[in-house]
Amino acid sequence: MSFAITPFYAALLTFIYLALSVRVIRRRQSTRIAIGHNDDRLLLRRMRVHANFAEYVPLAILLIAMAELLGAVGWLLHGLGLALLVGRCLHAYGVSQQPEPLPVRISGMVLTFIVLTLAALANLNLAIANGAL
Repeated sequence: MSFAITPFYAALLTFIYLALSVRVIRRRQSTRIAIGHNDDRLLLRRMRVHANFAEYVPLAILLIAMAELLGAVGWLLHGLGLALLVGRCLHAYGVSQQPEPLPVRISGMVLTFIVLTLAALANLNLAIANGAL
């Protein structure tokens, strides 16, 4: 069995995470705010985009990886990976804008929640099928 699909999406998501990190760093440098946000609204938005990504992506990638290791079909893994990638991009864009395009942000979160839900269900199904119970 090959383990190549999850690493592909993990790598792409890592590049997004790095880009979000650089956006926070650049704003910190330009405002000379090393810790916190000092009521700088743009810095706060960038920090939250970065943090939200860091809060949701690791669990999603872990669930997708476990599903792949348990033998999930490729189309499901690609669907989950692509939906996570698109969802996180939509959310990052939505939160970064002022005024905030709420439907874009919500679409990003909904896609992320769908990925988490489907990946969790797939893992339950695959774990049971592989003898967990």
